[in-house]
Amino acid sequence: MTQRCNWATTEALAQYHDTEWGVPSRDDRHLFELLVLEGAQAGLSWSTILNKRAGYRRAFADFDIDAVARFTPKHIDALLLDAGIVRHRGKLESVVTNARAVQKIQAEHGSLANFVWSFVDQTPIQNDWASYRDAPASTAVSDALSKALKGWGCKFVGTTICYAFMQAVGMVNDHERTCACRAACVAPGKKGRNRKTG
Repeated sequence: MTQRCNWATTEALAQYHDTEWGVPSRDDRHLFELLVLEGAQAGLSWSTILNKRAGYRRAFADFDIDAVARFTPKHIDALLLDAGIVRHRGKLESVVTNARAVQKIQAEHGSLANFVWSFVDQTPIQNDWASYRDAPASTAVSDALSKALKGWGCKFVGTTICYAFMQAVGMVNDHERTCACRAACVAPGKKGRNRKTG
């Protein structure tokens, strides 16, 4: 059996862990999707969100930032009836708010990727945990990213959400020391910083 991080306990979590979590991503649509999904998770389990991921893609134009930025209050009213997503008005409204904020970030920084990756000097932080339980819920970097995103008007981007986002998109490699996926996520960061902890 493949050795995985201890949180990948279901088939859906294992697939996400093996193919996506911790793999450096610089695609703005994918980054926006993960920012939305991490915000949607607040107070819920990641399994719940993964199970509704297809619903979110359908509801939010496959996370096309410009399309979502054009959503109106009528769109939100309709989405509140959609059982395929988490029906929380504040979270749904934040997706549109955040899409508009991301447009401003793109205009200023060239891309969302340039902006978020600047917080780790464009190079993944490499951690070295014996157990995922040792990984932090937030760091000074996620604090700074959260503050900056809020400064652009983003919602549901607290520091814990931002750290989970950083893990998801490979800005930080928190795969356990014995995890089979760790090496694939280490390679992109070899030339940059390397922090041994845990």
